Amino acid sequence: MTIPLLFLALLARAPVRAAAQDQVPLAAPTDMWAALSARVGGRVFEPLPFARPCFDDAASPECAHVQELYQNEKARTAQPGGYTWGQWETCQATGEQCLLDFATPTDPAATASPNTCELGSIPPHFLDVEGPEDVIAAFEFTKETGVPLVIKNTGHDFMGRSSGKGALALWTHNLKDISFNPAFVPEGCPASTSFPGVTAGAGVQFFEAFEFAEAHNITLVGGSDETVGFVGGFLQGGGHGVLSPVLGLGVDRALEFKIVTPDGVYRTANACQNEDLFFALRGGGGGTFGVVLAATILAAPAAPVQVALLTFAPAPSAAPTAALWALVTEHMLGWADAGWGGYSMPTLALFVTQRLSKDEAAASMAPLLAHAEAMKAAGAEGVVAMMMEFPSFLPFFKSFMTDAGGNAGAGKVGYSVALTSRLVQRASFATPASRAALVEALVSGAGVPAPEAPLMIIQITAPTAARAADLAPGRTSVTPAWREAVYHVTSMGRWAWNATGAEVRGVYRETSRLMDFVRGVTPDAAYLNEADVYEPNHEVAFWGDHYPELVTIKMKYDPDRLLDCWHCVGWDRDSERYACYM
Repeated sequence: MTIPLLFLALLARAPVRAAAQDQVPLAAPTDMWAALSARVGGRVFEPLPFARPCFDDAASPECAHVQELYQNEKARTAQPGGYTWGQWETCQATGEQCLLDFATPTDPAATASPNTCELGSIPPHFLDVEGPEDVIAAFEFTKETGVPLVIKNTGHDFMGRSSGKGALALWTHNLKDISFNPAFVPEGCPASTSFPGVTAGAGVQFFEAFEFAEAHNITLVGGSDETVGFVGGFLQGGGHGVLSPVLGLGVDRALEFKIVTPDGVYRTANACQNEDLFFALRGGGGGTFGVVLAATILAAPAAPVQVALLTFAPAPSAAPTAALWALVTEHMLGWADAGWGGYSMPTLALFVTQRLSKDEAAASMAPLLAHAEAMKAAGAEGVVAMMMEFPSFLPFFKSFMTDAGGNAGAGKVGYSVALTSRLVQRASFATPASRAALVEALVSGAGVPAPEAPLMIIQITAPTAARAADLAPGRTSVTPAWREAVYHVTSMGRWAWNATGAEVRGVYRETSRLMDFVRGVTPDAAYLNEADVYEPNHEVAFWGDHYPELVTIKMKYDPDRLLDCWHCVGWDRDSERYACYM
């Protein structure tokens, strides 16, 4: 979609400011805000909620363009007051919000009286970060005033860690530098230790990173959403994608971080210096140990991508989904060890690999193609099955993961969601009985064929076939369960813009309840970036036995807990900053 020039012009005005009466009460006097802004070159500003123009004048051209782009993630991620998931623009506990109807952004009911536009959980102040001195100034400011700090790049965080009522947001979105060094030597390491590395600023997004990789004939591990930040929360929380079975998790490829820690020091963290911090940043989670301004990531050579696809029309019973997931689960260990990654939903299976040739891929996926033929013979509707080859990762990504490829729903954001997830390990695939139990749990948890059930996705993105010699050196702090995982299962429920508090709580409860079927047959492990907001025993689920070490590192670099976020390492669960959570 092309973003209208008028809207870009409206959004490009810097800084975007709201009227004083729209701001929440401040924890710092006006003169202290003015002093902070002066210190950083006037780059402290007050944001507008994304939908604000429609509450000012629903008949205005500005509102028309907001409505047109309300679901557009590139437009949202480019705005400090825009978040990918609508609930993190709201104060869920009180109902304060400034939302349109995601399903029909032109619906006048959203802006009609008595509805008003309120900041909700959008921070009332942003600092447009250009370098380490800006971050140091912010840390000193929050230590003096007590104003909470959050870090926002693109606003994709499912846990709401990049928003916060009354906070100062460090906006890293404009740190867009990116470069490739085929013989990168991490700072302080022996000159003989070199790697092909891409150094990217914190604001670089996957659509930019993947285009850059294509132009330099290399491959980078990334997620399925093109607007997620390449080296922000995605990377620091672990990071996974369809190439992870062969190339590893995002953190497995991190060579170096440039970071300002809360003690006010600009540091380099890699395998040769600040090794404890390097370990923490490779899976300990974003917004916790400091503000990452840039990172260097190990690149792989460009290679052809083999793809296997099976889709079919929704059916009136769960039987087709159960049969598909039984087939996939039966063959999954062999496919995973061969380097296949991908996704499966109730009516789809998509597999991807760079490790096999075209002929090898076709032979490997013969059971999937045979299943498709059997479905056709049985009269199933809408069955499509095919093998494809792409010359490199970017053409595949554009074809399957973006709206440019004609994928309905790709890139559409702005709605409110409840997410939950589980990592499913090899033991669940070991025997016919364990596989049957897993499939039963998945089908029950998916709630098919009910159309209102949360969307379950089996993500085949664990590093099942990654070789240690092909990864970056040093330890990672993701849960050790990732190393035995085969499936990363997610489930997502939604609610409407005008849902009551009771209805929102109901969606959270139901989404979590359905995942309980999978929890019942798997160990206590989940991916922290795509987890239940109210994940029980989250310390164990997210980090396993790494957690005590991570807390020690947190207290070393941030003894005053200037950075504190929901379910993060060492968080203060009693902090008033979490008043908007339910």
